[in-house]
Amino acid sequence: MVFYVNSQEKESSSEIAFLLRKCILHHPGPWSELIFLCIGSDRVTGDCLGPYIGHQLSQKEIHGVYVYGTLCHPVHALNLEKASDFIHTHHPQGLVIAIDASLGQKKHLGYVTIADGALYPGAGVQKELPPVGDIHITGIVNIAGMLEQLTLQTTRLSTVISLADTITQGILNYTNSLICL
Repeated sequence: MVFYVNSQEKESSSEIAFLLRKCILHHPGPWSELIFLCIGSDRVTGDCLGPYIGHQLSQKEIHGVYVYGTLCHPVHALNLEKASDFIHTHHPQGLVIAIDASLGQKKHLGYVTIADGALYPGAGVQKELPPVGDIHITGIVNIAGMLEQLTLQTTRLSTVISLADTITQGILNYTNSLICL
């Protein structure tokens, strides 16, 4: 099941934390680490959501949480498979949460999606990349349709930053709740 959260709503980051917890609880396996795989490129405005979230998360030191994909070291189409292999080798007990920008319907612009299961990065721009993650989070940065690559290049930075800030705060709300337990 896919959950949609309007990032403009007042309690959206709390809702993201709640839904993230719900998805994580569906993975009761032997995981002992949370891995955030933040996918995208800082060279395309609409695609920098993942690296920007990764940058924000990497500024925090949270025990048992690892972040791959930042503005300085992005994970994108050219190195995604290598990064995924590295994560599986170095974090065999890790629960991977993949984060990426996406295109969607006009009514969902500015929404965050959270769902169990793998993310298929690049699908919105007709790239065939390997699925990644046990859970995924996307931010709908623009409208799908024609000329998807151009659409990503002309996405408003304010939309990306607003979504990224909300998603990051939701993740931090979740991880902070773990510390309090």
